[in-house]
Amino acid sequence: MKVALTGATGFIGSHVLAELQDHGHEVTALVRKDADAKTVEAKGATPVVVDLYDGPALVTALKAADGAIHTASPGDETSAKLDAAVVDAAIEAFDGTGKPYLHISGQWVYGDNTHITEESPFDSPAMVAFRQPIEKRLLDATGLRGVVIVSGVAYGDGGGGVPGLLLGSPRDDAGNLIMLGTGQQHWSTVHAADLADFFRRVLEDESARGYYVVGDGLNPTVAELTEAAAVAAGATGAVPGSDEEARARLGDPFAEVLLLDQGTAAAKARARLGDYFAEVLLLDQGTEAARAKADLDWSPSHPGLVDEFRNGSYRNGGGKR
Repeated sequence: MKVALTGATGFIGSHVLAELQDHGHEVTALVRKDADAKTVEAKGATPVVVDLYDGPALVTALKAADGAIHTASPGDETSAKLDAAVVDAAIEAFDGTGKPYLHISGQWVYGDNTHITEESPFDSPAMVAFRQPIEKRLLDATGLRGVVIVSGVAYGDGGGGVPGLLLGSPRDDAGNLIMLGTGQQHWSTVHAADLADFFRRVLEDESARGYYVVGDGLNPTVAELTEAAAVAAGATGAVPGSDEEARARLGDPFAEVLLLDQGTAAAKARARLGDYFAEVLLLDQGTEAARAKADLDWSPSHPGLVDEFRNGSYRNGGGKR
Protein backbone atom coordinates (compact mmCIF):
# COMPACT_ATOMS: atom_id res chain seq x y z
CA MET A 1 0.00 0.00 0.00
CA LYS A 2 0.92 3.64 -0.40
CA VAL A 3 0.53 5.05 3.10
CA ALA A 4 0.49 8.70 4.17
CA LEU A 5 2.09 9.06 7.61
CA THR A 6 2.19 12.07 9.93
CA GLY A 7 4.78 12.26 12.70
CA ALA A 8 7.34 10.19 10.81
CA THR A 9 10.23 11.98 12.53
CA GLY A 10 8.74 11.49 16.00
CA PHE A 11 9.34 8.68 18.47
CA ILE A 12 6.31 6.54 17.64
CA GLY A 13 6.02 7.63 14.01
CA SER A 14 9.61 6.70 13.22
CA HIS A 15 8.93 3.16 14.45
CA VAL A 16 5.75 3.00 12.37
CA LEU A 17 7.72 4.17 9.32
CA ALA A 18 10.30 1.41 9.77
CA GLU A 19 7.63 -1.24 10.34
CA LEU A 20 5.70 -0.31 7.20
CA GLN A 21 8.83 -0.30 5.08
CA ASP A 22 9.92 -3.66 6.46
CA HIS A 23 6.64 -5.12 5.20
CA GLY A 24 6.79 -3.68 1.70
CA HIS A 25 4.60 -0.61 2.07
CA GLU A 26 5.49 2.67 0.37
CA VAL A 27 5.39 5.57 2.82
CA THR A 28 4.68 9.20 2.03
CA ALA A 29 5.78 11.18 5.08
CA LEU A 30 3.77 14.36 5.60
CA VAL A 31 6.24 16.75 7.23
CA ARG A 32 6.28 20.42 8.17
CA LYS A 33 9.81 21.49 7.30
CA ASP A 34 12.45 20.92 4.65
CA ALA A 35 14.82 19.60 7.31
CA ASP A 36 12.27 16.93 8.26
CA ALA A 37 11.86 16.10 4.57
CA LYS A 38 15.57 15.35 4.32
CA THR A 39 15.40 13.17 7.44
CA VAL A 40 12.60 10.95 6.18
CA GLU A 41 13.99 10.85 2.64
CA ALA A 42 17.22 9.44 4.05
CA LYS A 43 15.13 6.67 5.59
CA GLY A 44 13.54 5.78 2.27
CA ALA A 45 10.21 7.60 2.60
CA THR A 46 8.80 10.05 0.07
CA PRO A 47 8.51 13.44 1.79
CA VAL A 48 5.67 15.88 1.22
CA VAL A 49 6.04 19.22 2.98
CA VAL A 50 2.54 20.30 4.00
CA ASP A 51 0.92 22.38 6.70
CA LEU A 52 -1.36 19.95 8.53
CA TYR A 53 -3.69 22.84 9.34
CA ASP A 54 -4.11 23.64 5.63
CA GLY A 55 -7.22 21.60 4.90
CA PRO A 56 -7.21 21.71 1.07
CA ALA A 57 -3.49 20.93 0.84
CA LEU A 58 -3.78 18.07 3.30
CA VAL A 59 -6.83 16.62 1.53
CA THR A 60 -4.89 16.63 -1.73
CA ALA A 61 -1.95 14.83 -0.12
CA LEU A 62 -4.20 12.22 1.47
CA LYS A 63 -6.17 11.51 -1.71
CA ALA A 64 -2.96 10.25 -3.33
CA ALA A 65 -2.61 7.53 -0.67
CA ASP A 66 -4.26 4.14 -0.15
CA GLY A 67 -4.49 4.80 3.57
CA ALA A 68 -3.22 7.12 6.28
CA ILE A 69 -1.78 6.95 9.79
CA HIS A 70 -1.71 9.92 12.15
CA THR A 71 0.91 9.85 14.91
CA ALA A 72 1.98 13.51 14.96
CA SER A 73 1.34 15.45 18.16
CA PRO A 74 2.73 18.74 19.42
CA GLY A 75 2.05 17.56 22.97
CA ASP A 76 0.77 20.95 24.07
CA GLU A 77 -2.36 23.10 24.03
CA THR A 78 -2.51 22.94 20.21
CA SER A 79 -2.93 19.14 20.12
CA ALA A 80 -6.72 19.33 19.84
CA LYS A 81 -6.59 21.70 16.88
CA LEU A 82 -4.08 19.50 15.05
CA ASP A 83 -6.00 16.26 15.62
CA ALA A 84 -9.24 17.89 14.50
CA ALA A 85 -7.63 19.27 11.34
CA VAL A 86 -6.16 15.91 10.33
CA VAL A 87 -9.33 13.94 11.10
CA ASP A 88 -11.50 16.36 9.14
CA ALA A 89 -9.14 16.21 6.16
CA ALA A 90 -9.09 12.39 6.24
CA ILE A 91 -12.89 12.20 6.36
CA GLU A 92 -13.10 14.47 3.31
CA ALA A 93 -10.25 12.85 1.37
CA PHE A 94 -11.39 9.26 1.93
CA ASP A 95 -15.15 9.79 1.77
CA GLY A 96 -16.80 6.95 -0.12
CA THR A 97 -13.55 5.03 -0.62
CA GLY A 98 -13.45 2.81 2.47
CA LYS A 99 -9.73 3.58 2.80
CA PRO A 100 -8.21 3.07 6.25
CA TYR A 101 -7.35 5.99 8.50
CA LEU A 102 -5.55 5.09 11.75
CA HIS A 103 -5.53 7.67 14.53
CA ILE A 104 -3.36 7.46 17.63
CA SER A 105 -4.81 8.10 21.06
CA GLY A 106 -3.74 7.41 24.63
CA GLN A 107 -5.15 5.46 27.55
CA TRP A 108 -5.27 8.49 29.83
CA VAL A 109 -8.75 9.10 28.35
CA TYR A 110 -10.06 6.28 30.55
CA GLY A 111 -9.00 7.82 33.86
CA ASP A 112 -8.28 5.58 36.85
CA ASN A 113 -8.89 2.02 35.65
CA THR A 114 -6.57 -0.98 36.01
CA HIS A 115 -8.65 -3.16 33.67
CA ILE A 116 -9.09 -0.97 30.60
CA THR A 117 -10.91 -2.45 27.61
CA GLU A 118 -12.53 -0.92 24.53
CA GLU A 119 -15.85 -0.96 26.42
CA SER A 120 -14.53 0.99 29.41
CA PRO A 121 -16.23 4.33 30.08
CA PHE A 122 -14.28 7.47 29.29
CA ASP A 123 -13.20 9.51 32.30
CA SER A 124 -10.80 11.96 30.68
CA PRO A 125 -8.66 14.34 32.73
CA ALA A 126 -8.59 17.91 31.45
CA MET A 127 -5.36 17.39 29.51
CA VAL A 128 -6.92 14.83 27.15
CA ALA A 129 -10.62 15.72 27.28
CA PHE A 130 -10.42 16.99 23.69
CA ARG A 131 -9.82 13.51 22.29
CA GLN A 132 -13.21 11.83 22.62
CA PRO A 133 -15.30 14.25 20.50
CA ILE A 134 -12.72 14.19 17.70
CA GLU A 135 -12.45 10.40 17.77
CA LYS A 136 -16.23 10.06 17.78
CA ARG A 137 -16.42 12.25 14.67
CA LEU A 138 -13.96 9.92 12.96
CA LEU A 139 -15.69 6.69 13.95
CA ASP A 140 -19.13 8.03 13.05
CA ALA A 141 -17.93 8.74 9.49
CA THR A 142 -19.09 5.97 7.15
CA GLY A 143 -17.07 6.75 4.04
CA LEU A 144 -13.75 5.42 5.37
CA ARG A 145 -12.43 2.71 7.68
CA GLY A 146 -11.70 4.62 10.87
CA VAL A 147 -9.58 3.10 13.63
CA VAL A 148 -8.48 4.68 16.91
CA ILE A 149 -5.46 2.98 18.49
CA VAL A 150 -5.35 3.80 22.20
CA SER A 151 -1.78 3.35 23.35
CA GLY A 152 -0.20 2.90 26.73
CA VAL A 153 3.01 4.76 27.60
CA ALA A 154 5.39 4.14 24.69
CA TYR A 155 9.04 3.31 25.34
CA GLY A 156 12.02 1.62 23.72
CA ASP A 157 15.37 2.21 22.04
CA GLY A 158 16.34 4.65 24.78
CA GLY A 159 13.54 7.04 23.80
CA GLY A 160 10.11 8.30 24.72
CA GLY A 161 9.04 11.37 26.66
CA VAL A 162 7.66 9.64 29.76
CA PRO A 163 10.67 7.30 30.24
CA GLY A 164 12.85 10.38 29.86
CA LEU A 165 10.81 12.12 32.54
CA LEU A 166 11.52 9.26 34.97
CA LEU A 167 15.22 9.22 34.16
CA GLY A 168 15.37 12.95 34.82
CA SER A 169 13.52 12.77 38.14
CA PRO A 170 14.88 15.06 40.87
CA ARG A 171 17.06 13.44 43.53
CA ASP A 172 17.00 13.71 47.30
CA ASP A 173 20.08 14.46 49.38
CA ALA A 174 21.10 10.79 49.31
CA GLY A 175 21.01 10.64 45.51
CA ASN A 176 17.71 8.75 45.20
CA LEU A 177 15.29 9.50 42.39
CA ILE A 178 12.02 10.90 43.72
CA MET A 179 8.97 9.06 42.38
CA LEU A 180 6.01 10.79 40.80
CA GLY A 181 3.55 10.64 43.70
CA THR A 182 3.73 7.68 46.04
CA GLY A 183 4.69 5.38 43.17
CA GLN A 184 1.82 2.99 43.84
CA GLN A 185 -0.06 3.89 40.64
CA HIS A 186 0.26 1.47 37.72
CA TRP A 187 1.01 2.50 34.16
CA SER A 188 0.07 0.65 30.99
CA THR A 189 3.17 0.49 28.79
CA VAL A 190 4.08 -0.72 25.29
CA HIS A 191 7.32 -0.89 23.34
CA ALA A 192 7.21 1.46 20.34
CA ALA A 193 8.18 -1.35 17.96
CA ASP A 194 5.33 -3.54 19.26
CA LEU A 195 2.96 -0.60 18.89
CA ALA A 196 4.17 -0.06 15.32
CA ASP A 197 3.59 -3.74 14.59
CA PHE A 198 0.00 -3.32 15.72
CA PHE A 199 -0.51 -0.26 13.51
CA ARG A 200 0.68 -2.28 10.53
CA ARG A 201 -1.64 -5.21 11.34
CA VAL A 202 -4.63 -2.87 11.60
CA LEU A 203 -3.72 -1.20 8.31
CA GLU A 204 -3.59 -4.55 6.50
CA ASP A 205 -6.73 -6.10 8.02
CA GLU A 206 -9.88 -4.74 6.36
CA SER A 207 -12.04 -5.99 9.23
CA ALA A 208 -10.24 -3.86 11.83
CA ARG A 209 -12.19 -0.77 12.80
CA GLY A 210 -13.24 1.18 15.90
CA TYR A 211 -11.24 1.35 19.11
CA TYR A 212 -8.28 -0.85 19.99
CA VAL A 213 -6.55 -0.60 23.38
CA VAL A 214 -2.86 -1.54 23.19
CA GLY A 215 -0.51 -2.32 26.07
CA ASP A 216 1.96 -5.08 26.91
CA GLY A 217 -0.07 -6.34 29.90
CA LEU A 218 2.76 -5.88 32.41
CA ASN A 219 1.25 -2.75 34.00
CA PRO A 220 4.19 -1.91 36.31
CA THR A 221 3.90 0.51 39.21
CA VAL A 222 5.66 3.85 39.06
CA ALA A 223 7.70 2.66 42.05
CA GLU A 224 8.98 -0.32 40.05
CA LEU A 225 9.69 1.90 37.05
CA THR A 226 11.51 4.58 39.04
CA GLU A 227 13.61 2.01 40.91
CA ALA A 228 14.62 0.56 37.55
CA ALA A 229 15.21 4.05 36.11
CA ALA A 230 17.57 4.69 39.02
CA VAL A 231 19.73 1.81 37.81
CA ALA A 232 19.84 3.26 34.29
CA ALA A 233 20.57 6.76 35.57
CA GLY A 234 23.23 5.68 38.05
CA ALA A 235 21.22 6.95 41.02
CA THR A 236 21.42 5.49 44.52
CA GLY A 237 17.85 4.22 44.40
CA ALA A 238 14.31 5.61 44.43
CA VAL A 239 12.05 6.96 47.14
CA PRO A 240 8.34 7.84 47.18
CA GLY A 241 7.35 11.40 46.49
CA SER A 242 3.97 13.07 46.95
CA ASP A 243 1.19 14.36 44.73
CA GLU A 244 2.10 17.89 45.78
CA GLU A 245 5.76 17.46 44.80
CA ALA A 246 4.73 15.97 41.45
CA ARG A 247 2.48 18.93 40.69
CA ALA A 248 5.21 21.39 41.58
CA ARG A 249 7.81 19.49 39.56
CA LEU A 250 5.68 19.17 36.44
CA GLY A 251 4.48 22.76 36.51
CA ASP A 252 7.93 24.30 36.14
CA PRO A 253 9.23 22.88 32.82
CA PHE A 254 5.95 23.32 31.01
CA ALA A 255 5.47 26.81 32.41
CA GLU A 256 8.96 27.72 31.25
CA VAL A 257 7.90 26.99 27.69
CA LEU A 258 4.45 28.54 27.84
CA LEU A 259 5.07 31.61 30.03
CA LEU A 260 7.05 34.69 29.24
CA ASP A 261 6.30 36.74 32.35
CA GLN A 262 7.09 36.25 36.03
CA GLY A 263 5.51 37.16 39.32
CA THR A 264 2.18 36.19 40.86
CA ALA A 265 0.39 35.46 37.60
CA ALA A 266 3.19 33.17 36.45
CA ALA A 267 3.27 31.39 39.81
CA LYS A 268 -0.45 30.69 39.58
CA ALA A 269 -0.04 29.46 36.03
CA ARG A 270 2.75 27.11 37.10
CA ALA A 271 0.50 25.63 39.76
CA ARG A 272 -2.29 25.17 37.23
CA LEU A 273 0.03 23.51 34.69
CA GLY A 274 1.42 21.24 37.37
CA ASP A 275 -2.09 20.06 38.25
CA TYR A 276 -2.83 19.58 34.55
CA PHE A 277 0.09 17.24 33.85
CA ALA A 278 0.23 15.53 37.24
CA GLU A 279 -3.40 14.49 36.85
CA VAL A 280 -2.56 12.12 34.00
CA LEU A 281 0.74 10.81 35.41
CA LEU A 282 -0.82 9.99 38.77
CA LEU A 283 -3.55 7.84 37.17
CA ASP A 284 -3.68 4.16 38.17
CA GLN A 285 -4.10 2.21 34.91
CA GLY A 286 -3.63 -1.19 33.29
CA THR A 287 -4.82 -3.32 30.37
CA GLU A 288 -4.39 -6.78 28.87
CA ALA A 289 -5.17 -5.61 25.28
CA ALA A 290 -7.43 -8.64 24.80
CA ARG A 291 -9.14 -7.38 21.62
CA ALA A 292 -5.84 -6.56 19.93
CA LYS A 293 -4.61 -10.07 20.64
CA ALA A 294 -7.82 -11.83 19.65
CA ASP A 295 -8.69 -9.88 16.50
CA LEU A 296 -5.23 -9.39 15.00
CA ASP A 297 -3.09 -12.10 16.60
CA TRP A 298 -0.91 -9.38 18.11
CA SER A 299 1.33 -9.95 21.08
CA PRO A 300 4.23 -7.91 22.48
CA SER A 301 7.66 -9.35 21.75
CA HIS A 302 10.00 -6.84 23.40
CA PRO A 303 11.19 -6.61 27.03
CA GLY A 304 9.09 -4.52 29.39
CA LEU A 305 10.09 -1.03 30.43
CA VAL A 306 11.38 -2.16 33.83
CA ASP A 307 13.73 -4.60 32.09
CA GLU A 308 14.71 -1.99 29.50
CA PHE A 309 15.67 0.43 32.26
CA ARG A 310 17.67 -2.16 34.17
CA ASN A 311 19.32 -4.04 31.33
CA GLY A 312 18.61 -2.44 28.00
CA SER A 313 18.59 0.69 25.89
CA TYR A 314 18.29 3.25 28.69
CA ARG A 315 21.53 2.32 30.42
CA ASN A 316 24.42 4.79 30.25
CA GLY A 317 22.30 7.70 29.14
CA GLY A 318 20.05 5.80 26.72
CA GLY A 319 19.23 7.05 23.27
CA LYS A 320 16.92 9.78 22.03
CA ARG A 321 14.39 11.19 24.46
